[in-house]
Amino acid sequence: MKIEVKKLNALKKYSGVFEFDYQPPENMCMVPLCKIDGSVKVQGSYDIYEDDSVGVSFTVKYGVAGQCSYCLNDAATQVEQAFDVLFVTEDDPDNYRYDGININLETAVDDAILFSQPNVLLCREDCTGIDLNNK
Repeated sequence: MKIEVKKLNALKKYSGVFEFDYQPPENMCMVPLCKIDGSVKVQGSYDIYEDDSVGVSFTVKYGVAGQCSYCLNDAATQVEQAFDVLFVTEDDPDNYRYDGININLETAVDDAILFSQPNVLLCREDCTGIDLNNK
């Protein structure tokens, strides 16, 4: 999960692609009674700019599994979302910072996982919740 910017600059490889599987922390899922199912597939590309900033575009793909947020039956869904981020060498609250040598993508990928999660997990699209009349 590293982009070796200094090495790539020396090789004059100012753009490229990457792909890896990432095992997120166990408590990463924010949907109650659910978890991220397996690893997260990350695919993307980078562009190194003249000012040493690095634009990174990537997609996260993963599954969420657990109990339906409405009726508590088993539920699962697949998530896929694209992100564009910028890594800079100076302090900038709007972008990710790196040391000018290597970029560690872990924080950006963790943020992408958090931002891409569904608010609720449903067993089916038309789930109406627990049926209290069927006892």
